Amino acid sequence: MAEQTASMKTNIGKCLQQHSWMQERAVASPDIEDPKKIHGHKGIFTSDQQSKMDTLTTYKATHVPLMGPGVRLRGIRRELLEKHITQVIREKIHTEQSPPPPEADYSSTTQRDFCVPGFVPSRPKSTQVHDYKREQAITFWSENCQQIQGVTPIRNLNAPFRKSALFSTPISERLDEEDLTPDN
Repeated sequence: MAEQTASMKTNIGKCLQQHSWMQERAVASPDIEDPKKIHGHKGIFTSDQQSKMDTLTTYKATHVPLMGPGVRLRGIRRELLEKHITQVIREKIHTEQSPPPPEADYSSTTQRDFCVPGFVPSRPKSTQVHDYKREQAITFWSENCQQIQGVTPIRNLNAPFRKSALFSTPISERLDEEDLTPDN
């Protein structure tokens, strides 16, 4: 008989741990008629089901905030001295941690490099007379025109990139060139 009562107790509560009221409450059948409104067991905390919860706790009711003595504990002079010392220390730490930015130099390259005291601008003297309207400009390509691949033969070294119709002229109409043999 003792075995049956012990097994009934474990079946009713379905408790995993011994004396665990949280698990017993979670798995036990509630004392509510409507299964949709399950909020726990009735009558555990209060017997008056219609009462509303108070917002005032025991701690709030008994706690009184601390009050100052109502009298000055430090003198005015000492208080001002402490404020001054803390301000001086704050400024000193602020200057150590963030130094001022360096002075900005707004001079241009011309002012910095060419407007130096003692600088005399001068142009180099030309060795020969040049006519920019008739002479070909000297560039990298005009200097290295012999090494360029895929260019028609250059006749005049002074003007290697002038207009040439040799590329589009048929071979039979080239009168100024030597006759090419079929082997070439």
